[in-house]
Amino acid sequence: MNFKELLIQSKSGNRKATAELFDLYKPLLIKESMTDGLFDEDLYQELCLTMLNCVRKFNI
Repeated sequence: MNFKELLIQSKSGNRKATAELFDLYKPLLIKESMTDGLFDEDLYQELCLTMLNCVRKFNI
């Protein structure tokens, strides 16, 4: 499934597609969740929620 199809499927509620999107972006989410060299679990969760909201609002 290509990226556009993943977005469309995720927007329509397909949990597998959403999980694939998170798998694609997990390294970036983890990288951006680092604060002073330490992983911040709360920040990671907030970034995941933000990503999920962006996917839902994205117009294709």
